[in-house]
Amino acid sequence: SGPFHHIVKEAVMQAHGRSSQVTGSRRTRSCTELRQLAAHGRPQRAALHVLAVLSTASASETATVVQRMKKLRLMTAVKTPYLPNGKFDLKAYDTLLEHQIEHGVEGVIVGGTTGEGQLMGWDEHIMLIAHTVNTYGTQLAVVGNTGSNSTREALHATEQGFAVGMHAALQINPYYGKTSSAGMLTHFQAVLDEGPSIIYNVPGRTGQDIPDAVVHQLAQHSNFLGVKECTGNKRIAAYTARGINCWTGNDDEAHDARHGSGAVGVISVTSNVLPGLMKQLMTAPNPSLNASIKELIAWMFSEPNPIPLNTAMAMCGQSSAVFRLPYMPLEKSQREKGAVLLQALQQHIPGCSEVRVMEDSEFTLLGRY
Repeated sequence: SGPFHHIVKEAVMQAHGRSSQVTGSRRTRSCTELRQLAAHGRPQRAALHVLAVLSTASASETATVVQRMKKLRLMTAVKTPYLPNGKFDLKAYDTLLEHQIEHGVEGVIVGGTTGEGQLMGWDEHIMLIAHTVNTYGTQLAVVGNTGSNSTREALHATEQGFAVGMHAALQINPYYGKTSSAGMLTHFQAVLDEGPSIIYNVPGRTGQDIPDAVVHQLAQHSNFLGVKECTGNKRIAAYTARGINCWTGNDDEAHDARHGSGAVGVISVTSNVLPGLMKQLMTAPNPSLNASIKELIAWMFSEPNPIPLNTAMAMCGQSSAVFRLPYMPLEKSQREKGAVLLQALQQHIPGCSEVRVMEDSEFTLLGRY
C-alpha cells in the first residue's frame, strides 16, 4: 500500500450516505432565519459562506493529506487518451499512469487543461477522477481539476470529486467573465472549505492575474496547499520567502524554480513523455540535463498546450491519434522537427518503440463524441 492508502479507503467507505455537515464556526441557517434576512432587504455577509460541505474525511485525515501533498516534487498534468469514437481510452490511460508511477511521479492532475477537462462533460470528468483514485490512489496523489468560473459549478464538482476519493482539487480563478479581487477571494475561500486545494494562477489562459494580496489571505486557510504559479520564478521566490508553497507550471523554468526560487516542485506537461528525466530535475540540481531537454520543451509549447503533447504521444505510440476539436495535430513540418527531438530522447520515453512523423490522414478529428 502507498502513502495515500488509508486515506482513500476511509474516503471511499464514507462517500456514500454521509450527510452534509457544517464545521468550524459556520452553521446551517433555518428556513425561518433565511426568510427573516430576506425580509429585511439587507445583504448579509454570512450568506456568502458555503452552508454545507460534503466531508468524506476527518479533520485529522485532511491535515495529513495537506502535509503530504505540500511535499510532492513532481506531479504530471496527465493527458487523457481517446478511442476512435472519442470516448476515453482507459487502457492507454492506465498504461500511461503505470509508466508515471514506475518513473517516480508522485501525483497527477486529472482533467486539467492538459487532460482536456474543458472538453469533458462533468459526468466524464468525475468518472475519470473516480477511476484514477480507485485504480492508482494508493500509489499516486490524485488531484482533480474541479475548478470553474462559476462558484456554484466549482462547489458542486469539487464536492463530487472529494466524494469519490480524490486527495485534492485544482482551483482556477474565474476566467473570461472575471470578477473583482473581493469576488475572487470569496470564490476561493468557498472552494477551499470543501477540502485541500491548489490555487492555479495562469493569466495567459484566464485573462486575469490572481493578486498577491489574495494569495496571502488564502494562505491562511487550513486547506490551502499552495499555488501552481505560471507567471515566473521571481514571483515564486517572493511567495516562498513568505512561506507560501509553490509549484511552477512552466516546464522550461522548473529546474531553476525548484533549485533557485524555492518552489517545492513542478506540475508538468513534459513529464507525460519524460517522467524519469523530469523526476531527476526535481530531485537534485542538474544544469546539463536541464539544458539537454530545453529544445524539446520549447517544441512542446510551440502551439497552445495540449496540441504538441497530443501530437507527440501519437507519434510515440503512447496514445491513438484522436483529437477532440478544437485541438488539431501540429503541421507536418512541425512534426518533422519534433520527431528529431523525440528520437534523441527516445530511450527515456516509456512505451515508445518508434517515433513516427505520421501523415495527416492518420489523425482523427472529432467535433462530436
